[in-house]
Amino acid sequence: MDCSIILVNYKSAKLLADCLQTVYAQTSRISFEVIVVDNHSQDSGKELITRTFPQVRWIQMDYNAGFARANNAGIKAATGSAVLLLNADTLIKNNAIENCYFSLMQSPCAAAGVQLLNADGSPQISGNYAMRGGLNYLLPLPYVGAFIKSLGNMFKVARPNVPDTNETIEVDWINGAFLMVKKNAIEQAGLLDEDFFLYAEEAEWCSRLKKQGSLCIFGREKVIHLQGETANATFASQGKGYYNLYDRKGLQIMLSNFVRIRKEFGLGWFLFHLVAYSFTILVFVPALLLDKLFNGKRSAHSWKQLKQYAVNIKNLLRFTPAIIANKPYFYKVL
Repeated sequence: MDCSIILVNYKSAKLLADCLQTVYAQTSRISFEVIVVDNHSQDSGKELITRTFPQVRWIQMDYNAGFARANNAGIKAATGSAVLLLNADTLIKNNAIENCYFSLMQSPCAAAGVQLLNADGSPQISGNYAMRGGLNYLLPLPYVGAFIKSLGNMFKVARPNVPDTNETIEVDWINGAFLMVKKNAIEQAGLLDEDFFLYAEEAEWCSRLKKQGSLCIFGREKVIHLQGETANATFASQGKGYYNLYDRKGLQIMLSNFVRIRKEFGLGWFLFHLVAYSFTILVFVPALLLDKLFNGKRSAHSWKQLKQYAVNIKNLLRFTPAIIANKPYFYKVL
């Protein structure tokens, strides 16, 4: 078997069916298996998928295990020389899976991704660079993040991500929506860390995979990623990307990022970020007052966001002893 394609499903059967339609239509030059790991959806998704795609291998979890644990179940069942973690909300274009497979297996890379696109064809961040201590996690902070970003632009600090490329570029971590890894690299680096429920797990995993070989984005290969569709429905949230810190999804993003910082960069950097995120509440109040005064309804944030941000910081502090201890713990807020 050349490639094992693993998709995690949680109440997203329609998206999954659309994705699989493109997988089978656009992949013919390699031998591959599709493994769907269902996170206890408790709906008719299995019937729909297995009826339409009887060749799919279906693994049923008995609880909502999140991204890392579900993918690990798929990896353990995989027989391919490469494993592709593929989001259910993706659409394959122009033989991207097989092309990525050939490029990866002929290279010294341990893992690879492709250029992700939004539904309208605009580019989406696909690869990222690890900043010292995870300093890029300060950028989503309300008002503080915008100030830091302006300073970075002023001093011409390199961007922490690859927004768009048609070339092969080496990165520090790859977006988990399309992450292809050589099986022997997984055997050396280990599986995804099962402390994570959702978000940041692929970044932490890539930090270990990179010790087995470089990580690359093959920019000439394109895949559409309908970013956040399943997560937004699950968390009753809105918006794309990872800048939302103001609802339950925002808490999960924040929590997972802090777990990654503790694991990858150490206790000192974790405490630094905790102070920065907590101090931001003191900045948020006067900054929002001025924003409302000068911009009115066009202000960047709202009083509701201020309140929810403060609630999320309070909830984050509840997890702080467990994060500091750095012992096995399932960081799930859903």
